[in-house]
Amino acid sequence: MCMPFSKVFSKLRSKGRKPVLEDLKDNYSTSSVNTAVDLASTAYSSANVSFVKPPPLPVRQIGLKEHKAAAASLAQAFKEDEVAFYFLTTPQDLNKSDKKIWKLHTKILEYTVAAHCRKGLVLSIGENYEGVALWMPPGQNMDDWWTIFRSGMWKLWFKLSSEGRKRWFDEFLPKLHHTKEQVMGERDPNSWYLVYIGVIPEAQGRGYSRKLVEHVTVMADYMNEPCYVESSARKNVAIYERFGFERTGEIILDRAEKPVMLDIMVREPHVHCITHNNEKSSL
Repeated sequence: MCMPFSKVFSKLRSKGRKPVLEDLKDNYSTSSVNTAVDLASTAYSSANVSFVKPPPLPVRQIGLKEHKAAAASLAQAFKEDEVAFYFLTTPQDLNKSDKKIWKLHTKILEYTVAAHCRKGLVLSIGENYEGVALWMPPGQNMDDWWTIFRSGMWKLWFKLSSEGRKRWFDEFLPKLHHTKEQVMGERDPNSWYLVYIGVIPEAQGRGYSRKLVEHVTVMADYMNEPCYVESSARKNVAIYERFGFERTGEIILDRAEKPVMLDIMVREPHVHCITHNNEKSSL
């Protein structure tokens, strides 16, 4: 099963931190955490008809049984992403059919989602996984061999071409790991890592990305911890900036004839004024 919030926060409690989700749900009223709907405020009536607007779809944590459905949505969201296909379109892959490349693209995401179900946090929104986010909480990673084995990630060594293996194992993973350590410094073990976030094209523009991000950033703010993300599309930098992230650098993957770039972005914890027992307070 996917690591539930209770286990994540029990680890944080053992480090002297508060059980944040419980505190927020019990004591605070914020739009990011409280998904309950005041039906009285959304009821409509006329002389002939009376109806209630349906509540907004909540963000939910999903488990390992749903990892393939979540991966299929991420595959659609990243179907034109240069980084996602950087490992699949090497000179040695020229004779592969589009169908075979797409299948491997989906498999990579299935392995990645499965790893996050075991060691991180997988969130979804929408009736059919229209939006998916993979978060790695503070103190967690998916680099250990046991997680690599159980998630199926090890199979990429045999499924990728020899050049694809070099790009994935010798370039991509080490650069991401070392860059995050360098950028975050001593705060790296206490940072939240947004590894993947995607919304299928048909559902974009509904605010799903914001909900998937804020579901975690409200907790990160409460714990005074930063968030880290690599954006594989320059057009998304402005979107992350609206969520509070700031660009701090870039990663260049240059084994291909045409290099590809990821923008490094960090979100510092924010101070919020929230309602507590009908009084204004600042955290």
